[in-house]
Amino acid sequence: MQALIIIDMQMEMQHRIESGLDHVNPKAGKHIAALAAAFRGTGLPIIHVRHQEAEPASAFHPDGPGFPPMACAEAKGHEAVFIKRTSSAFASTDLAAYLAAHRITDLVVAGAIAGFCVNSTVRAGADLGFRMTVARDAVIGFALPAANLSAQTIFDVTMAHLEADFARLADTSTLLGEVALSAKTEADCA
Repeated sequence: MQALIIIDMQMEMQHRIESGLDHVNPKAGKHIAALAAAFRGTGLPIIHVRHQEAEPASAFHPDGPGFPPMACAEAKGHEAVFIKRTSSAFASTDLAAYLAAHRITDLVVAGAIAGFCVNSTVRAGADLGFRMTVARDAVIGFALPAANLSAQTIFDVTMAHLEADFARLADTSTLLGEVALSAKTEADCA
């Protein structure tokens, strides 16, 4: 079974965008919302992953201004929410056990940040045997000014590495068509 996993789409990402930080995919939130609507509409699971830090001054502290989810990533109903304290969504959560228990073998990944948590989660998922697809235009990436690297450079290299050995890359429009086709095929077979 396939599931959508939305990584770290928390208000800290919105704050970084609003501050003018160099970033890619300014429409990522809209793409994530469209993917979530499609998955919900076909009854496919959605998994939310949020980053948390213990340091009270951190934006990712549970009481911090950056911790709450962005509107595009709010969990609805009984959608699973995992709180991680590491880069990979697998390292500090029971995500792998949850996926196995629910017979989820394929993950469509969206969220933040391309070069960090999306990257490490996709690589770990692939290493664990999950079929990973990255919704390329539904992933946010930021620049690393101290390293003199633009958001686009980091994003392009990250996506190239993931596609080379860990994941399939696809745009939201392609994935929306696949979800709709899958739902139609299942309905026709019922």
